[in-house]
Amino acid sequence: MQRTPGTPLNDAASSHQVGDADSPEPADDPSAGSPSSPAGHSRKWTVLFGGVGLLVLLLDQVTKALALAHLTPGEPVNVIGSLLKFNLIRNSGAAFSLGAGYTPYISAVQITVALGVVYLSRKLGSMGWAVAFGLLFGGAVGNILDRIFREPSPFHGHVVDFLQTPHWAIFNVADMAVTSAAVLLVIQTLRGIRLDGTREHRQ
Repeated sequence: MQRTPGTPLNDAASSHQVGDADSPEPADDPSAGSPSSPAGHSRKWTVLFGGVGLLVLLLDQVTKALALAHLTPGEPVNVIGSLLKFNLIRNSGAAFSLGAGYTPYISAVQITVALGVVYLSRKLGSMGWAVAFGLLFGGAVGNILDRIFREPSPFHGHVVDFLQTPHWAIFNVADMAVTSAAVLLVIQTLRGIRLDGTREHRQ
């Protein structure tokens, strides 16, 4: 092939090398949550947190409505032999019937927890923390709604509990979510994973 005078043979290679140096490499999925893109990363986990929270809240409220419609207090129904029963009660205390008689204070604590979780959700950088926060938020709000809107009066309302297992207090879906959130938060902490998704370096 005839070469145009004054055109070096390595022009194409040089151009190719310059182009390679100038063009950035595309980020893969794991790098989407790197410190270089904190906004997008946090938004993804915030959406996960909200989805889990809404799912828990919906499941809690639907199961409570079904329990009120189909169960009678004092008449437990065996579901899995003696391992699981449906036993409807109205609980004025905290999770697992603890703290009866302190309903207004428990309501205030739960509202504070829910607001705190929403505030901290802006800093989420880990799937584990996002799921844990969603479980905690959904469970807290589920029981808050009972305390605000159910009898006998606002912020003194009794929580609907209907799940019973041997040697354990009667509970509901919201209680299960809050307990699961606590376990998951402990696991994340023991693994050294911070709220923002970074890992704690230990000696």
